[in-house]
This record gives sequence, structure tokens and C-alpha cells, in this order.
Amino acid sequence: MPAEVRAWLVRHGRLPPVGGPPFATGSLAATLDLMDRAGIDTALLSAAIPSEFAPTPAQAVELARLANDGLAQLVRDRPTRFGLLANIPRATPEIAVAEIRRGYDQLHADGVLLMAHDGQTYLGDPTLAPMMAELNARDAVALVHPFNLPGATAVAIPSFAADFLADTTRAAMQLVVSGSLDRYPRIRWILAHGGGYFPYQAARLVLGRGLGYGVDAATVERALRRFHVDTAAPMSPYSTPTLLATIGTERILYGSDYNAVPAETALAGRDAFLADPALTAQARHRIARENALALFPSLAARLGAPHG
Repeated sequence: MPAEVRAWLVRHGRLPPVGGPPFATGSLAATLDLMDRAGIDTALLSAAIPSEFAPTPAQAVELARLANDGLAQLVRDRPTRFGLLANIPRATPEIAVAEIRRGYDQLHADGVLLMAHDGQTYLGDPTLAPMMAELNARDAVALVHPFNLPGATAVAIPSFAADFLADTTRAAMQLVVSGSLDRYPRIRWILAHGGGYFPYQAARLVLGRGLGYGVDAATVERALRRFHVDTAAPMSPYSTPTLLATIGTERILYGSDYNAVPAETALAGRDAFLADPALTAQARHRIARENALALFPSLAARLGAPHG
């Protein structure tokens, strides 16, 4: 989190002046230290900004710009250590399109980050057509990140343990059922946290046709092969066989979830990935590096790395 972003959130009462959750207390030095300890050469940075943090259009623009500008500066300073997924606020279609253009044309982003929902609107909603068309024209790579479910109240189970995964699943299903995957075929989608529940329960969309919400089995099968997923949290060892069968080795990307989780938790996830018995050495290498280089050619070019 760039210092300017933290200061903004404190000023607007979204964070305490001191301390806060792990995502609010990180630093560049700590990030580089974790990367070195974990053997991570390069990290794609993103700022997941829930709509609750910036409830007015003006605030949404201001906060997203602060975040994107701060992360873009880190990439300029260390182009082989970092890449940028620019946060795209969706307060209005015009705001979303403007920040996509600024992110690519001025900040030279490698891709974008989209929250699964923005208030009551999920990805795949027809009101997002201008944003989707712009992303399609850019051959964008879009990481979908979750937050608290709309309208959810506090319960004994923390949101990150279950609701976040449902939030990603809702977005994925809406993208499928709305026809957005076919309407905007040049957007490459990454679903955070192993795709939420979607790779494991996508067949519910076939069963759901009888209840008025769903698609046929062939559409579900095509959709599963359109999404990429990252390994943050759900991978190793429980979900790996299903992800390999439904998503495919070439569409799984290593993700640490840092600094939404503490450094030691990120390292434990790395260790679980390296020890996962379902992965061959070749599959592990693809997930750890090659898939990302193929998906982000601008990053591969900065690294001087062959990809394909």
C-alpha cells in the first residue's frame, strides 16, 4: 500500500492512524524481503479497493489514482521486480473507461484489477458494457478480486474464509451466464484464490437452467477453459487435482496473497505449493513462472525472458 493511499484511508476514517490489518501495514522493504526469502523474482502488484472504501464517484477516482500512481512508480523504479495491475473503479462507466485508458497509456500497466462486485453490481452486468468493450480492445488481462458479500452481516466465520470465495464465484458465474465471455473474447480473466468455488461447482449452472438461471453443459465447459486462476490460499494439496482437471496446468498462476496475509503465511503457502504431490516438476515450473510470462508479454519483454 503506497503511503499516499494509507494517508487517504486514515483521513477518511477507513483505517486507524496506527496499525490496522496486514494489507495496511506493509512496506516496500518488507515486500522485497519476503520476495527474496521466498525466491520470487518478480511480482505483479495490485491494490484491491472495495467500493465501500470510496463510496462516492469523486472518492473512487481519487483513491484509485493514488493507488495506481504509487504502484506504477514502484514499477518504474524496479521494472524487473514489479509489474502493475491497475485498479479500475466502476462508480460510473465513464470513470472506468477513463482509468483503463490512463492505466495503459500513461502508467503502462501490464493488466487491470477488477473487484468482483461494486455495491450491487457484479461483473457481467450489462451496465458495464463500455468498460468491457475498452478492456476487450486492449486485449486486457483482468484479475478478479473479492471482498465482503453485498449486504452480509458479521457472523462467526470471517468473510475471508468463505464469503470471499463466494464473491469470486458469483462474478465468474455472472460473466458466464451473461454471455460476457463470448461477447468480449479478447479479455483474459484471472480468478483469485483458485477461482473461489467456481471450478468445483460450475455444474450448478447446468442444473440451474430448470430454475431460470444457468447455461448448457457445453457453455460451462468452454467457460472453465477461459478462466485462469491463481494459487493464493486454496491450492496445495486439497484443490490441486480439481484445478488441474478443470482449468488446466497452463492457466494456473502462482499467487502469494501477500500482503493481505502476513509474510509467514505467504511463505507457508509457497512451501505447500513446492511440496504439492499432485504437481510434476514441469507443471510446477509452468505455474511458478512460464504461464505468467505467456500471459503478460509486456512483463516478459522487460525481463528479457522467452515466452510462448
